[in-house]
Amino acid sequence: MVALDRIEAALERSLRLCEGPSTPPGLIAAMRHAVFPGGGRLRPGLTLSVAMACKADARVSLDAQADVAAAMELMHCASLVHDDLPCFDDAPLRRGRPSVHAAFGEELAVLAGDGLIILAYEVIAETNLPPSAVPKLIRCISRGVGAGGGLVAGQAWESERSVGLQTYHQAKTGALFEAGARAGAILAGAPQEPWAKFGAHLGEAYQVADDLRDALGDARELGKPVGQDIAHNRPNACISLGVDGAVNRLRALLDRAIDTIPACPEPDRVVDWVDSFAGRLYAGASKSKAPRPMASQSQAANEPVAINLRA
Repeated sequence: MVALDRIEAALERSLRLCEGPSTPPGLIAAMRHAVFPGGGRLRPGLTLSVAMACKADARVSLDAQADVAAAMELMHCASLVHDDLPCFDDAPLRRGRPSVHAAFGEELAVLAGDGLIILAYEVIAETNLPPSAVPKLIRCISRGVGAGGGLVAGQAWESERSVGLQTYHQAKTGALFEAGARAGAILAGAPQEPWAKFGAHLGEAYQVADDLRDALGDARELGKPVGQDIAHNRPNACISLGVDGAVNRLRALLDRAIDTIPACPEPDRVVDWVDSFAGRLYAGASKSKAPRPMASQSQAANEPVAINLRA
């Protein structure tokens, strides 16, 4: 993955912004637990890859690029903290160790997630960026995590009686990947819109792979509980499309992501990242082009799925 060392250093700088005598020690410990050690750092890696593919604005230093990428990861980490809470997944494990609420209690977990969300915006405000880039990044991140089709909407769809699988995937995961790709374009002073579909396809691919892992994976290998979608009666690509259909959809989404990479100065930067990304997703998805799912599968991908998490 791209510049992992720069991402880790930027996350460390970010957490130091809220360390000090005015921050309760239990809160900062819970926030650090949520961020370190990390997973694949896929979303910040995407941001940096797009920025490099588009040749980032010379006024934006490598550290500033990494800080913006870190803001994306802080939002993602916050979402995991909240997703694991007893009111949602009630997951005792995350990344192979106790989830934040299991380690620090439910109250601090809620506050740690909230703190990471606010910290992401503080990082953008503190980073040395061209003034015109700041409101664009704020808007980009807000749409990726907000109630209007962003990550919050994805979580909230789990409380509705029905939702289309594609609608759910796009909000729960696709929107933040889309924001990550848009942020990279902003850092380069390039148009955002051409990168939106690219990021959205990657995010949906990630969620389909996550559905496969949830249905077929091993909790010890994944470092988190499996079978959560069935247990909580929520949409899963394996349930809607079957395992073969889910694998075909994963391959198709990766193909579409490659096909929608906009013209840019150094496309290999982002193609290499996608290759690495694909290798992490699911063993059944090869790099080679696979047949597109049939039209009936595409339709099924967004058929409403009855869910009732309160049952």
